[in-house]
Amino acid sequence: MINMFQSVLIPEERKAVLIGKKGETKKMIERSTNSRIEINDSVDIYGEGLEVLKAANIVKAIGRGFSPKTAMLLLNEDYTLHIISLAGENKKTIRRLMARVIGRNGSSKRIIEEMSSCHISVYGKTVAIIGRFDKIGKAVDAVENLLSGKSHGYVYSRLRRTG
Repeated sequence: MINMFQSVLIPEERKAVLIGKKGETKKMIERSTNSRIEINDSVDIYGEGLEVLKAANIVKAIGRGFSPKTAMLLLNEDYTLHIISLAGENKKTIRRLMARVIGRNGSSKRIIEEMSSCHISVYGKTVAIIGRFDKIGKAVDAVENLLSGKSHGYVYSRLRRTG
């Protein structure tokens, strides 16, 4: 058995979500992945190889704005997390790009989620997607097309075609 350690950085304001009421979320992740989590400046995860990687992905997902319930989908080996970073863009550009992904009253995000069967979180300078390996490519493609300036109509018609 190989002992492993991984350190993950998440925004300070997401640490409370990671811990949960009376530490319940943290304990649930530890139990589910047979790992130990310490939260300081970084989130340090100790345990066996694959379990540490699962716990780290769940912690990253919570750090990127997902609810613990959605992040726990990553326990299933059919699910994966994909993060698209907008770091390097200026604040005005990031705000505009995020608005394209979210859409009016969240409509664009909702349509992509429904048509791809994935979950999307727009948080900080990232767009994060959780989905099954066989579905996540559709959502990543849709988000990247929106970020590159393609029209919403074009993106939705591509989603429909890839059914």
